[in-house]
Amino acid sequence: MQPVQSDTPNIKVIGIGGGGGNAINRMVDAGVSGVEFIAANTDLQDLNKSKATFKLQLGRSSTRGLGAGAKPEVGRAAAMESEAQIRESIDGADMVFITAGM
Repeated sequence: MQPVQSDTPNIKVIGIGGGGGNAINRMVDAGVSGVEFIAANTDLQDLNKSKATFKLQLGRSSTRGLGAGAKPEVGRAAAMESEAQIRESIDGADMVFITAGM
């Protein structure tokens, strides 16, 4: 006899920056279940307010937790610095939804 395998997909929702983090918090407050929530932000103070299960500080060395200052090139550099951690956070997912704001 073989063990029964679950058909439930591994779904992850990653919120990027303040806008994405706000969306994650609203989903958590609304009771959305069956997904893993990940918050990713350069702003450590904002990240600490997140209700996400997992939190990822982007650009730890380059921004030192102070945010990207609404500068896309700083955010991009921070994401590139944290590429390995981003990949690790979504590893094993069947579906990944990304939420962000501008």
